[in-house]
Amino acid sequence: MSAPAVSTGAVPRLAVPTLGYGAANVGNLFRALTDDEAWAVLDAAWESGIRFYDTAPHYGLGLSERRLGAFLQTKPREEYVLSTKVGRLLRPNPHHAGGLDTANDFHVPDDLQRVWDFSADGIRVSLDESRERLGIERIDLLYLHDPERHDLDLALAEALPALEQLRADGEVAAVGIGSMVSDALAAAVRGADLDLVMVAGRYTLLEQPAAADVLPACRERGTGIVAASVFNSGLLAADEPRRDGRYEYGQLPDELWDRLVRIAAVCAAHGAPLPAAAIQYPLQSDVVRSVVVGGSRPEQLRQNAEHAAREIPVALWQELAAEGLIPA
Repeated sequence: MSAPAVSTGAVPRLAVPTLGYGAANVGNLFRALTDDEAWAVLDAAWESGIRFYDTAPHYGLGLSERRLGAFLQTKPREEYVLSTKVGRLLRPNPHHAGGLDTANDFHVPDDLQRVWDFSADGIRVSLDESRERLGIERIDLLYLHDPERHDLDLALAEALPALEQLRADGEVAAVGIGSMVSDALAAAVRGADLDLVMVAGRYTLLEQPAAADVLPACRERGTGIVAASVFNSGLLAADEPRRDGRYEYGQLPDELWDRLVRIAAVCAAHGAPLPAAAIQYPLQSDVVRSVVVGGSRPEQLRQNAEHAAREIPVALWQELAAEGLIPA
């Protein structure tokens, strides 16, 4: 099922399915997958009805794009929506000595390095190189990836206008940014004509910092949201949360743990799996068009699709709001 078409003007630009697959895992995020294992994951996503796929050069130094592209080349192009990202070019690493890219959590050889380039030429070159790795000419949606990690002012002045020009030239159907930082997301939405922004981990069942600035900005500008990292580093991926679960780059704060336990209890009282509520919560907002989830095993993809289709009682959301666990 697809969400309403996104439009910042009179003409709709791109409709995106409400559930997508984020392909960082097939770029060997956190653990290495063989080509056959990665194919099985993508096949499970497709067989589960997922028709929206997101990747990036950053994911496995191009491995995610190559694997995803090889898989999607076997599918009818009109049946899926494809997004990738720009801002980091992949170039030979002169310091490669047989190591792995584990500093960035990817289990791939570090024979390439990421080079920031927000220039118009760099953005266009990145798109062309992604097309080559994917083996697919038509990319529907192009995001600027993590602009605040390099230079947000330069992104607003050069990179986002370059994306707008690519869209005007018909090279892509829609443009946006992907980020984990609410301030950067809101600034980009207000500073450019964006179709969609990928909000990673900032609008989830557990915490909603994006509700203060990103959602209002998107509502004002007619920009849609693709919610990613909705399991909060895996904390919401199981019915019974674990206290030793990973939280972004450190330990889970006590306040969030207490909130998580209370949310899990409400879900259990309503007979709703916590992961199902986590997937469906962002879609309760009028500006969220899609939720993109990852997964490194076929059964995870099948289960996520089942969670996305599961009926969640309205009373669950009402009780969470009444308890102050989500915004009213």
